Amino acid sequence: MTTDSEIPSPSGGKGEASRFFALVPCAGNGSRAGSDGPKQYKALHGKAMVGHTLEAFRALGDTLAGLWVVISPDDDAFAKACPDFRRPNEVLLRAGGATRAATVLNGLKSMLSGGADPMDWVLVHDAARCLVMPAQIMALVDACRDDAVGGLLAQKLPDTLKSGTSGRVLATIDRSDKWLAQTPQMFRVGALVEALESAGDAVTDESSAMEASGLAPRLVPGSAQNFKVTYPEDFALAEAILASRQGSRQTLEGWNHEHT
Repeated sequence: MTTDSEIPSPSGGKGEASRFFALVPCAGNGSRAGSDGPKQYKALHGKAMVGHTLEAFRALGDTLAGLWVVISPDDDAFAKACPDFRRPNEVLLRAGGATRAATVLNGLKSMLSGGADPMDWVLVHDAARCLVMPAQIMALVDACRDDAVGGLLAQKLPDTLKSGTSGRVLATIDRSDKWLAQTPQMFRVGALVEALESAGDAVTDESSAMEASGLAPRLVPGSAQNFKVTYPEDFALAEAILASRQGSRQTLEGWNHEHT
């Protein structure tokens, strides 16, 4: 495993308050997106998709002790997509694995080697969930910072849910207790390493690994806009949302200028 950034020295220590790190697995090939190259580097509203993701976490300021991105060892696109990823608390790790779980586990182990404490918190977030808002991330932090397990952003299932067979409805499923899992997912670094090592590469998110260890992560309400940009039609929707946010921001800034 190699890093393209200097690992920041820990500011905390034994007996001090746990810190918060963010880890963004960014080693996928984006095969379902129907585009050339990894989808996380495709431009959305003037910036690479992963660039929007990173800006949401940068907005947290000193709340984060470190922002880590894990890419494939032979990745030469990240540096072009995010040339400003070089701040003191930012670490680029070339340790992407064959699966998402392997990529996250490699990142966590390097994080521990770099000075993170097993009791520190890590927020793992998909690079392709580029519409997450800083307020949503902080809602997760505030809800889980004193939780015994940790938790994840999720959305109550809004639609009627069906099971099917051979292209026909088999049954309607009660949706009252169903949630759509999102990211970030926030757990103690050491506990998540143990859970992922035990669960193996089959799990598709960190919560699943913790659940396999017999734990029950907290569900923190997220937003429908925090979807994972996956298919070609998702890009147009993400572009429209980003454009709408920019328009709202400019309107607010104009109002503030007129009334101050």
